[in-house]
This record gives sequence, structure tokens and C-alpha cells, in this order.
Amino acid sequence: GFIKLLLHSSKKTYSTSHIHHTHTHTHMQQPRQVPIPNHNNAMGVKECEQDGASLLPNHTEQPPLHPSTILPEMCYFCFDVLISYLYKQDVGYSPSFTDASFPLFVTWKIGIDKKLRGCIGTFDPLPLHKGLRDYSIKSSMEDTRFHPVTLGEVHKLECSVSLLTNFTPGGDCYDWEIGVHGITIEFSDGVKKRRKATYLPEVALEQGWDRVETITSLLKKGGLKTPVTQPILDSISLTRYQTEKCRVSYREYLDLWYNKNS
Repeated sequence: GFIKLLLHSSKKTYSTSHIHHTHTHTHMQQPRQVPIPNHNNAMGVKECEQDGASLLPNHTEQPPLHPSTILPEMCYFCFDVLISYLYKQDVGYSPSFTDASFPLFVTWKIGIDKKLRGCIGTFDPLPLHKGLRDYSIKSSMEDTRFHPVTLGEVHKLECSVSLLTNFTPGGDCYDWEIGVHGITIEFSDGVKKRRKATYLPEVALEQGWDRVETITSLLKKGGLKTPVTQPILDSISLTRYQTEKCRVSYREYLDLWYNKNS
């Protein structure tokens, strides 16, 4: 059944997929065979949902990233988890990459134009094996902006894993670099309560926003219904962070599966 799924999907994938290599590794872990029976918002405008009690936790437990921490195998594992879930089975193995704890986000995009299909993460450090298992499903099935991913969409997907690190407080709401830092903000809406929102580092760059436009958009994403005023800007507590990110398309996932089983 799994072979039939891959063969059926590959016919579509090779005509529609766009290959994007973020990292090149000469020694790749081969993905395990998953036991399978027969069988609109623009990117960045609402880039990712955040799960967990706080956007600004204490990250003292987070280990430093090393060059080998972020690996394509993490995205391959997310594909394995998603496909197994769609067939109502467990993925059936534990990956060999590190199980260190990190804040993380899993993002799914779809089609040649890479439209956002789901993105959820957490700022609470989680062991990577469990964290990627959980958030590969949360991001594909529980992002309330989209209907759950279906089996018929898998061949058009691209998976990204982002590990978050280097959290530092900003001096003000504009104390960060476009394309370098992700940002989280807490702010007073001027009415009832403190609100929270985040953008990953690539959002402002991909949208072509400057800092002012990014903060304005992020305030709206966080639920601000009133005009942006100076008191609201002054109320912002900003934390900047950086990410290590890897992307894998379904075609790359499929190619590696073929290499393993050829």
C-alpha cells in the first residue's frame, strides 16, 4: 500500500513540485518505511499560530544550536508522521537525530507557489522527537485558518522545521533586524488586556515590510482592533530570536524513499 501511494503521488509530484534545498548533507539518515495499509491568507500575514501559555518564557534550559542540530531528517520525520496519521497508524520508529529540547515550529506549504497550508509551534522547549511528532500533526490538522490536510494534498506539500534560539529582549519595538530576527510582542490593547503575537524571521523579508509595517501587522495579528497609537507602541515588550530552518519538499522525501528501497 505504501509503495502504491508513493508511485501514485510521484506522477503528480514531478510535474508540480519545486525543489528547494536549504541544506546539503553528504551523510543523510535514510527514512524508515512507514507501515501503510492500502488505501487564505498570504504567507506571513498570519504566518504561524503559537501554542503554549506564554510567548516570553524562560529559555535557560535551551541548549545552544550546533551546525549539525538542524537536519533534513527532521522534515522527513514530519512527513512520515503525517502520512502515518492520515492512514490512522503510528509512525512506528524513533528518529536518530538529537532529542535535545528546543522551541520549535512546523510549517507546511502547498503547490508551486508555496501557499501557507498550516503552521503551529511552541516557545516552550520540547524534546525534538516528541515535539516534531506532536507539531507535525498540530500544524497540518489543527491550524484553525485552514481545513485539515488531506491525503490527496500530501504530494504537493513542503515541510519546514524551525528551531528557535538566541532569545534576547529588545530595547523597544523596533530593536531588531529584518531577515535576521523573529520577534514576539506583548502589548496592551488599551481596553482590557495584554495581548501576544509572533512572526518568524522570514516573514517581514518575504512580505517586503519595513519595521513599522511589520509591527503594525503584528499588532493586528495579535488582536488589536483600534488604530495604532504611540501609547500602544510604548506598551510593547519585544523579544527577538533567531531560527535554524530546514525545508524538504515531498519530491525530496520521495526521492530519498526510492533511494532507500531501490
